Amino acid sequence: MVLPFALAFGGSLTLALPAPLMQLSEQVTEKSMALDYDGAMALAKKVRGSDDGVGCVLENIVRVSRYDDLGDTVALQKAGVNLEKCASTGLWEALRKFELGYVQSESGHSVKGAMTTRSAAKLFEESPEQESRAFYAIYAYYIDKSFSWVPFKSDRRSEYLAVLDSVATGSKRFWPLYLTSLVWMHYDRGDFNAGLKLTQRGLGKVPNHPVLLQVKADMLYRLKRYKEAAAIYEKSAADYMARTGKSIRYWCAVMNLVRIYADMGDKAKMQAWREKLSDDTFKKMKDWMPGSLTDDLDKRDLLD
Repeated sequence: MVLPFALAFGGSLTLALPAPLMQLSEQVTEKSMALDYDGAMALAKKVRGSDDGVGCVLENIVRVSRYDDLGDTVALQKAGVNLEKCASTGLWEALRKFELGYVQSESGHSVKGAMTTRSAAKLFEESPEQESRAFYAIYAYYIDKSFSWVPFKSDRRSEYLAVLDSVATGSKRFWPLYLTSLVWMHYDRGDFNAGLKLTQRGLGKVPNHPVLLQVKADMLYRLKRYKEAAAIYEKSAADYMARTGKSIRYWCAVMNLVRIYADMGDKAKMQAWREKLSDDTFKKMKDWMPGSLTDDLDKRDLLD
């Protein structure tokens, strides 16, 4: 007799999977981080053949990864539509909501995204397993940050950082999400050396990953290692132009090069990169750019 999934794995509050599905889910991450999104999607569909809810969530994680790298906004929108429909249960339902919250926020619905993420966090909070604790830590870190000004309010952000660091080291399925969250938390704290070390850890697993390279350049920029940051972004702009044309990541590279060369005092190079921002393609995609980057250039009158 085959036990129902929830009973076989000690209740529904787990992200554990039977061995064959666990292996496939790990391979989905490997393929995605190798930039083989079609291969990752094919593996996620195999999972879906055995567990529709889990496979559906994995398919849309692949779509989100594709958007993050290639700037494929259609993939992001499709992920949002499909995540609304996934028939997931237990902690895979929590992960569905967690990913949906990100998609909603990235699509301009920040309040709705925050509410969806909050409902996911409540489910993760109830589970003792490590991967669940890590997902909860991502949410709880920013909640504690938002209330840090309140007198006598407990602040467990250091604890959440430690949880994420530990779990990111051991997780095969979700380490990219944990690691990048951890990097940006250290960035938020102004600890750019820690962020750089963590990014190097990720690049040790997937050398030359284009998104991690841009994150590395962000850390170097904040450390005022301008020449190193500029070199990475120059190559990133060229590589993305070749892979995707004038996509989101291409424009992120261009915008960062404008401010890097401005800070270096190299007006000629700054102006050369700034002139690219007059392109109609950029104007159409400006709303997809990171708000902090756009605001920084606006404040310095470096955007048209």
